[in-house]
Amino acid sequence: QVQLVESGGGLVQAGGSLRLSCAVSGSIFRINNMGWYRQAPGKQRELVAAIISDGSTNYADSVKGRFTISRDNAKNTVYLEMNSLKPEDTAVYYCKLRGLVTGPLRTNDYWGQGTQVTVSS
Repeated sequence: QVQLVESGGGLVQAGGSLRLSCAVSGSIFRINNMGWYRQAPGKQRELVAAIISDGSTNYADSVKGRFTISRDNAKNTVYLEMNSLKPEDTAVYYCKLRGLVTGPLRTNDYWGQGTQVTVSS
């Protein structure tokens, strides 16, 4: 059973920084990509940043230059470094993994439980 556990959310003032972590456990044949999504009250969940198996990354326009996604393969952990935070970044942030699992071989998506980020003005 694959599990994703996020941590690092909290309350921060505008202009501040936070680092989110997403630790992956369980048996997975291959990780295709991982990403951070967020959902603000009354809004749809949106992609914030993603990192592909080859290490390439992509970001939502609203966070380019402020957020950085990275991974530590040895620790099976993905990070989201968030700088220059704005009140509009307030949301629940979710980690997502897309990968191959066996028995039979197939692609699955897995989500974490979410971590709240609140940015005060």
